[in-house]
Amino acid sequence: MRETSRLDKFKQLLAGPNTDLDELRKLSWSGIPKSVRPMTWKLLSGYLPANVDRRPATLQRKQKEYFAFIEHYYNSRNDEAHQDTYRQIHIDIPRMSPEALILQPKVTEIFERILFIWAIRHPASGYVQGINDLVTPFFVVFICEYIDQEDVDGVDVSSVPAEVLRNIEADTYWCMSKLLDGIQDNYTFAQPGIQMKVKMLEELVSRIDERVHRHLDGHEVRYLQFAFRWMNNLLMRELPLRCTIRLWDTYQSEPEGFSHFHLYVCAAFLVRWRRQILEERDFQELLLFLQNLPTAHWDDQDVSLLLAEAYRLKFAFADAPNHYKK
Repeated sequence: MRETSRLDKFKQLLAGPNTDLDELRKLSWSGIPKSVRPMTWKLLSGYLPANVDRRPATLQRKQKEYFAFIEHYYNSRNDEAHQDTYRQIHIDIPRMSPEALILQPKVTEIFERILFIWAIRHPASGYVQGINDLVTPFFVVFICEYIDQEDVDGVDVSSVPAEVLRNIEADTYWCMSKLLDGIQDNYTFAQPGIQMKVKMLEELVSRIDERVHRHLDGHEVRYLQFAFRWMNNLLMRELPLRCTIRLWDTYQSEPEGFSHFHLYVCAAFLVRWRRQILEERDFQELLLFLQNLPTAHWDDQDVSLLLAEAYRLKFAFADAPNHYKK
């Protein structure tokens, strides 16, 4: 019953005439019902306007703009100047998950276009491994509007009309761009944003749970060895896709969700494995555990607990030294 009333609230907000984005964020923080998630994400990411009447025209304009990028840039992928970028993207995509999705040729092509065009249009960072993962949640959420698929890992695009796929590709490009605008220093040369966030994570954990921190330190496990990927891929390599999607509901509702709040989520995530970490007395085993955390069976409930803990930490450490407030 509660779910239906929540869904009704979402539908009312989205129907406009002007969606109250603050209300939408409040509502979305604790998860967005599947049927309204595509539209909600497009609004929360700043891709579509709050005004209902302006949405169709905005959508059309942005989609056209993206198609023009394809015309303009995509043929240059074999040019001397860009072939390294294209080659790297081409190598990285098949290594992504979920495999069942990524290895569909149509999907591979879409991801290659999105990533190549983004890289060419953002020369300050260009393409960096990790950016490729950020395409998946948007693409899967937007495509689920057109296919009835309970399991997001098994999405099959073969039944989706080409026209629809084209539009989903454009929407995915723009939403991913909006997300990357907020965390681009993660991906510029030498990835200073990530180096800094890993350092902040270490400092945060040393204050939240000194025992865990000392244990890692005593066994010479460096945070960069496991947490680089947590920052670089926004925990996507540590969690099932369905959990990432639920996590992103909150990240898009929280101010600086993908940068500042993500830090607290990573801290909560590390401490969540406290017992197993403290039991492990071997460097090799510890690192292996931290690089392969047992989350395969996680569901929304696990993510909700993680988020609640991160939220608690954010407030508990709100008086932390200034660099947490960045």
